[in-house]
Amino acid sequence: MNSFRISDGGNSMDKRVYVAACDGYDFDTLKQQVDTIFDTLDLSSLIKPGMNVVMKPNLIMKSKPDTAIITHPQVAAAVGCKIQELGGRVTIAESGGGPYTSGLLKSSYALCGYEEIAKKHGFHLNTDCGYQPVEAPNGLRSRLFNIIDPIREADLIVDLAKLKSHCMTGLSGAVKNMFGSVPGLMKPELHCRFPDKTDFGTMLVDLCELVRPKIVFVDAVTAMEGNGPTGGRPRQVGALLAGTDPYCVDLISCHIMHMDPKTICMMQSAMERGLCPESLSELTVLGEDPDKFVVEDYLQPESRSTDFLTRVPKIFRPIATKITTPKPKIRTKDCVGCGKCAESCPQHTIEIKNRKAQIHYNKCIKCYCCHEMCPMKAVDIQRFSLFSL
Repeated sequence: MNSFRISDGGNSMDKRVYVAACDGYDFDTLKQQVDTIFDTLDLSSLIKPGMNVVMKPNLIMKSKPDTAIITHPQVAAAVGCKIQELGGRVTIAESGGGPYTSGLLKSSYALCGYEEIAKKHGFHLNTDCGYQPVEAPNGLRSRLFNIIDPIREADLIVDLAKLKSHCMTGLSGAVKNMFGSVPGLMKPELHCRFPDKTDFGTMLVDLCELVRPKIVFVDAVTAMEGNGPTGGRPRQVGALLAGTDPYCVDLISCHIMHMDPKTICMMQSAMERGLCPESLSELTVLGEDPDKFVVEDYLQPESRSTDFLTRVPKIFRPIATKITTPKPKIRTKDCVGCGKCAESCPQHTIEIKNRKAQIHYNKCIKCYCCHEMCPMKAVDIQRFSLFSL
């Protein structure tokens, strides 16, 4: 078993979170805010000359920056340039939702705008698709993860998340972004192992504790609402969030999205383990007042839980849950039969017939991977009809 250079465990919680106002993605404006954040949070002390710094953005799929699916490349550019000024060597690394191959990485970097910023600023784009199993001795659900080499070998990881709603976990932010440390199609295997949302959230915390980023940024300039992380719509928020603790930064994200953090599976697990404060009042918020950025009508995923189930007698809850849990549904007229949904399905419950995808629901675990990875956005989230009235 290879050693894991950056896993130190037992990190003390830094409850400081910086909230910066950013109306758009102008590089100079972003860089100025990043400089202020580094100075205020003393992040510069974490970067040493010659250090191998890996920036991990959210590049879940090939997408143009204005779709709000990915971390905007100008946020990565501003943070990367600051790290270079401090003497760090910058590598950008990601493993998206499809196969983990050099060709797909290169095409993703190109379409997402990362090839352009890498050439302009001298960043290294990782295209090495190696990975190794790494033990997570403190894991509660998983004590072994396959981790991509650039993350495994980094001296320091910078988490560059995108603020998005998420059909399974509710929130896609700093903690969820580290799921990209697992190579390609090994992520659906974890969905299969942990189909229960609570267990899945605990596994994500196990993973986050293993790879534990030291610097965290969340791109909430233009966020995503609705059926995220890929099928929602852009929502202007105008904020850049930063800190050294991913759970504390995600707590601010929940506040902005008008979400109860205890309904987010990763946050609930982190709170139970003493890794996350239970209230915003326990944080030290610097910069802008986060209340300025709260979006009270933030559109939630259609797959959100239904509170009435708690009032159903326990004997009937299993069948009630089965009936009312939203399920993915192929919109046949828009399906082109590309197979991305079948490729990403952990249960292998999707097949392509006559150039159209078909879901066999008897094995579907409702992880919504097909919804996430469909490039045509041809997979809807179908809720129980009574909830659509």
